[in-house]
Amino acid sequence: MSLSIINRNVLLIAAREFRQIARTRSFWLTLLILPITLAVLPLVTRLIDPNLQQTIMLIDQSKTGAGNAIATRIETERQRTDLIALASYASDNKLSALARSAAWSEKADWYPDQLVAKFAAEGGADAALRIIRAHSPKLADEYKRPRPSYVIVPTPDALAATPIDALDTALAPYLKPPEQAGRKPVDYILAIPPDFGAERGVRLWTNGTPRGPFMAMVQADLTRTLRTGYLETQGVTPPVAQIANRLEPVIDITRPQAVGGRERVLIRSILPLVMTYILLMSLIMSGQWMLQSTIEERSSKLIEAVLACVSPHDFMHGKLLGTIAVGLVMTFTWIACGLFAAFATQGAIADFIRPALEPLSSPGSIAAILYFFLTGYVMVALIFLVIGAMSDSMQDAQGFLVPTMLILMMPVIILMQVVISGTDSMMVKVMTWIPLFTPFAVLARLGSGIPAYEIIGSGLVLLAFIALEFVLLGRVFRASLLSGQGRPSLKTMASLMRRQ
Repeated sequence: MSLSIINRNVLLIAAREFRQIARTRSFWLTLLILPITLAVLPLVTRLIDPNLQQTIMLIDQSKTGAGNAIATRIETERQRTDLIALASYASDNKLSALARSAAWSEKADWYPDQLVAKFAAEGGADAALRIIRAHSPKLADEYKRPRPSYVIVPTPDALAATPIDALDTALAPYLKPPEQAGRKPVDYILAIPPDFGAERGVRLWTNGTPRGPFMAMVQADLTRTLRTGYLETQGVTPPVAQIANRLEPVIDITRPQAVGGRERVLIRSILPLVMTYILLMSLIMSGQWMLQSTIEERSSKLIEAVLACVSPHDFMHGKLLGTIAVGLVMTFTWIACGLFAAFATQGAIADFIRPALEPLSSPGSIAAILYFFLTGYVMVALIFLVIGAMSDSMQDAQGFLVPTMLILMMPVIILMQVVISGTDSMMVKVMTWIPLFTPFAVLARLGSGIPAYEIIGSGLVLLAFIALEFVLLGRVFRASLLSGQGRPSLKTMASLMRRQ
């Protein structure tokens, strides 16, 4: 048989295998699960977001200025939220150079009060967006300002003059307004009595369990007010007391920029670890589909009709090629969805994915990811194919499938945890040279750093192992197709491998 006929037979079997698997509902469910998750996740996150906006009503009957201090703190936190979001957006879209001296020109996860005050004095987000709009109206329009965590609602004059002891009844329509009122309930109502600091504390009404950050913020500002009043009663002049109570350390945060920094290593490890997980999951799913189709063909005697037209060699390679095509379609679909979420959308998901794509900037990393992903797929898919050829039913296949899955999954899960922890474990280095785990180990280590000689050496060992696998498992596959003897023993399998 000529080479062209062999190739055509292999392609025909591969196409049939692909169509057979692609017609199943489980294939489409698995294929679409990631796009659906990426589409639904922002909505779910918003629904369960602990930072949903809450309303606060302040009733300050004291002369300490405690209510104004809390209102000032809430405004500071709103400006801080704006600054963090705007600086992140400017950094992602290469806009930081538009105003190098501005507070939002440098991205950070947190800003001290001094920088927040500078940002507010510069005009806040409105002023920054005017600068961005002058450069790119489109980018300015695309920016979505974050909702502040807390908003202060006006206090009715009648409530402001109501004695603290009489507020329980007066506040009921605001905490639980009647439906005909057409207004939303107030989440927090904080009342500060006239004698605050002398004998009585404040009272807080809430619609549910108060948030920890809110309580910490209120307590800190009230404590600062009390301390200022105490210092004044001890003879300290009010300006000095206020200055003393506002004293706080300035924390100058320096981010490690070295390649070996822990945060940078974790970010670089995200993509390799995700590829490791995708390889494992796609192998499990597509391998089981191929396993089931092979068992069905064997039990229905369809294999006999197929082998009358093609050789066992063509049949094995065709089914293997079809299964690889199924796995690659799933993988590339998931990757395309991830890239779309990273570069065509805005939000937390995009901000998380973009830095993780840094390894793709290196041609060597791209080549290593592709090589070990494809060779790993071929290596494990061939094992599943042979299990299907040796089994008359799924029950027979479980005897081989369960230990195979355990051998693959348990060390890989441990491997991923070790890599995330950042420990340079000898176990990981050893697994790199064990062909069955080589693809997973190398992919997982790409982000944290792996010597080039290990990549090249383990890649050659893996290639040699696959070549040996084709020879030995190919013999078992061909001998098992028409044997009809059910699941062979390990001794029988070893005997089949030795046959020429």
